[in-house]
Amino acid sequence: MFTEEEKRGVYKAIYTRRDIRSFLPTPVPEELITTILEAAHHAPSVGFMQPWNFIIVSSSETKEKLAWAADKERRALAIHYEGEKENKFLGLKVEGIKQAPVTICVTCDPTRGGSHVLGRNSIPETDALSTACAIQNMWLAACAEGLAMGWVSFYKKNDVRDILDIPPHVDPIALLSLGYTQDYPDKPILEAAGWEKRRSLENLVFEDKWSGKLNA
Repeated sequence: MFTEEEKRGVYKAIYTRRDIRSFLPTPVPEELITTILEAAHHAPSVGFMQPWNFIIVSSSETKEKLAWAADKERRALAIHYEGEKENKFLGLKVEGIKQAPVTICVTCDPTRGGSHVLGRNSIPETDALSTACAIQNMWLAACAEGLAMGWVSFYKKNDVRDILDIPPHVDPIALLSLGYTQDYPDKPILEAAGWEKRRSLENLVFEDKWSGKLNA
C-alpha cells in the first residue's frame, strides 16, 4: 500500500514529466545514472525477456556524431510540412544531444530469450513495447530526481548503429539526453508551441466496442 504522500509523489512525476531540449553542462553523478537505469531495468517485459540494453554516451565527439545524425533527419523530414508547420518543425531543437552531459541510447534486442518468448509469439512488437516501458520508468525516475530528459526521435537507425557499433539485429529505440536544465516547462513543448493540443480524454474512451459511447 502507498501512503497518501507517496501516491501524490507518483502522480506528480507523471503529470510534471517533460521532454526537455536545453541542458546545463553540469555533470550528472554516476550514482544517479545508476539509479535511473535500475528503474528502467525494473520495467515490465513480455515473457520477462528484458530486451533492453543501455549505451551511456559522454564523449563529446560521439555526441557530435549523434547530433549530426539527428539534424540530418530533422531537415529531411521538414519536407512533409508546409508554412507555419514547417517553421515550427525546423524550430525543434536537437542540440540537447550536444548540450547534455550524458546521452543514453536505449536498444531492443528482438532475439533476447530465444525463438519462443511467452507473449511475443503472438505479438512480435511487444519487445519494443517492453523497451518503451523501460524508457518511461527512466523518465519518471529522472523527473523525481530533479533531472531533465529529452527523447530524440529523429535519426536513421543505421546511422546510430554505425556510430555506436550496435549489431545489425539490435534496434536503437531511443536517444535520451540526460542532465539538468534551467528551463523546465509547465506544459509539453509541442503544446506550448501550438503544434498540437491535448485531446479530451472523454473522446478517447469507448465502452464495450469501438465508438461505443461511455455512459450514453
